[in-house]
Amino acid sequence: MRNKLVKVLSLTAGLVLSANAVSATWKMAVGDGGGSAQEALGLKFVEELSARTDGKYKADLFVNGQLGSEQATVNDVSLGTLDMSILASNNLAPFAPALGILSLPYAFENIDQAETIINSDIAKELVEAGINQAGVRIVAWSYSGFRMLTNSKRPVTKLADLEGLFIRVPKSDLIIKTYQSFGINPTPVAWSETFTALQQKVVDGQETPYAAIYSMKFAEIQKYLTETHYLFALEPLIISEALFQDQSADVQKAILEAGEAATEYSLSWIKEKEEGIKKELVSKYGMQIDQLEDEAEWASRAQSEVWPAYYDQVGGLEKVNAFLRTLGRDEI
Repeated sequence: MRNKLVKVLSLTAGLVLSANAVSATWKMAVGDGGGSAQEALGLKFVEELSARTDGKYKADLFVNGQLGSEQATVNDVSLGTLDMSILASNNLAPFAPALGILSLPYAFENIDQAETIINSDIAKELVEAGINQAGVRIVAWSYSGFRMLTNSKRPVTKLADLEGLFIRVPKSDLIIKTYQSFGINPTPVAWSETFTALQQKVVDGQETPYAAIYSMKFAEIQKYLTETHYLFALEPLIISEALFQDQSADVQKAILEAGEAATEYSLSWIKEKEEGIKKELVSKYGMQIDQLEDEAEWASRAQSEVWPAYYDQVGGLEKVNAFLRTLGRDEI
């Protein structure tokens, strides 16, 4: 009788463990607000993951930095206290320096080049860097667009127009040095504090992609927008590597396939949505959108003054040249 009871209890415990092992609802931090490219990527990933696991694996999105700053979420995902996060690659770079190559100013000339990198061996190397250097695995990428400059004071159509403007930037040495190469000292401000800083005139402007400008409602307090192309935002969806390794082979496969599908969707999403967002910023909010007259000078300054300082961090000059060769561009 005792042996039968032990067997029953063992079987029951096994069934409970099995049930727990084949379902999960994870938490996903999203740095940007609702309506952003980041959120679109996250929602598509969850949809695809659920479809591939018969609804057993899901994730809840927490947008607009509800779970902490983007850099803080990298640490949390690495430690396993948070499951997933979508963030700017420059906020992952402090933990995995190889990712800094994506933030070299004027590394990308257009969205097609961004797509080329994501489908190349370089992207695979960046995934490995995230695992080895930060303990997180990149499973998807958001094509979030070029970072545009906005401000509340005046149109900016040339480098000289930046003089005297206080521009908010993320706490990224690379982006700070990029704006210094443009001739100003930018002001690092936490993302969660940026709207208030703009509203209270602590800073005059900021720089983020169209979708983020829209989702964060910056058009309500920023009149002027300048189209710049110094940084195309490729923003990774990361998962705790420990959590990933804890999953069965089938679930790992589902995660990776969901990530691939979400990445493809993100590319089509930004191509479809960005022009509409741009038009609404003008028609609904009255933003003035200007083009740069001298962007070649912006690019020349940034590449000559910023790139050499980061060769070692991103893996050496040969890594940078491999990046350029992949894009069909001239090597340095």
